[in-house]
Amino acid sequence: MKIIVAGPGCGRCHATEKNVQEACKELSLDADISHEFDVKRFRDLGVRVTPSVIVDGVIMISGRIPSVDELRKMLSTEL
Repeated sequence: MKIIVAGPGCGRCHATEKNVQEACKELSLDADISHEFDVKRFRDLGVRVTPSVIVDGVIMISGRIPSVDELRKMLSTEL
């Protein structure tokens, strides 16, 4: 599973990345997690509002910081 957190590097984006990492850890999910900081690159991915969480090329969350619980539920359905 490839997960991209898209955002320019603000506190909200870093909080989202931290929550993604925690949710994956709690699920024992060996996901490829990356953070895309380049505005042009994440715009090319379809992101209009940050922070965004992209799972296997699909924007799952955009414009808010998801909770660890929400991410855990979302990621477990993607397995």
